[in-house]
Amino acid sequence: MTLPWLDLQTPFPPPEFALKEPDGLLACGGDLSTDRMISAYRQGIFPWYSEPQPILWWTPSQRMVLKCQDFIISHSLKKKLRQIARQEALPNPAIQIKVDTAFIQVMQSCAAPRENQGGTWISQDIITAYASLHTLGLAHSIETWVDGKLVGGLYGVSMGKMFYGESMFSNMSDCSKIALAYTVRFLDSHGVEWIDCQQETRHLGSLGASPVTRKLFMEHLKIAIPQTPPPWKAGILFSDGHIY
Repeated sequence: MTLPWLDLQTPFPPPEFALKEPDGLLACGGDLSTDRMISAYRQGIFPWYSEPQPILWWTPSQRMVLKCQDFIISHSLKKKLRQIARQEALPNPAIQIKVDTAFIQVMQSCAAPRENQGGTWISQDIITAYASLHTLGLAHSIETWVDGKLVGGLYGVSMGKMFYGESMFSNMSDCSKIALAYTVRFLDSHGVEWIDCQQETRHLGSLGASPVTRKLFMEHLKIAIPQTPPPWKAGILFSDGHIY
């Protein structure tokens, strides 16, 4: 099967037309405009490529999903979360989890070089594209701050009752997991059942994520995306799942 090349007006082919090898590669080309990005996420499609490649669009046959009810919290993380919750009402707690106060900074931190990794797919064009979604209220960052410094977090795309996790970073032990735990709590408290994790990894599996078929994933999207999204806003995220 020939890989379709998208020009600026070409719509995506149906997700089931994705290649089997490499698994899930659906099309190349097009652009990262907000209209294209929104169309992609509504259909369970995401961009993933490294410059100077053309834009590559993916929809894997097996999709790694973290169901909020299946999230695994280790004993040590539970202890940290309890400590944070006890201090969050203090005037100046040492650790705070915030939402949408440093979106670009979170993306830049996720793009920073990592040990045992050759480069990053989070280029300046990718940052610009997701920043545009952020401006529209469709992309969000959940951030772990320690003593006023950003030390961990994640970002993703929110559409209806679906959250697409994109990337995480941590400059201190467990700080990305803390952000994820608060994200899960927030989403779960507002009726979001699934977090898309895209690719299967051992790390995601240790957190409770598991693969689902593309067919099942698409069926879930049809139900989740038309629904009212969670009440995202910039502020401090508390352990009760609300932003203040």
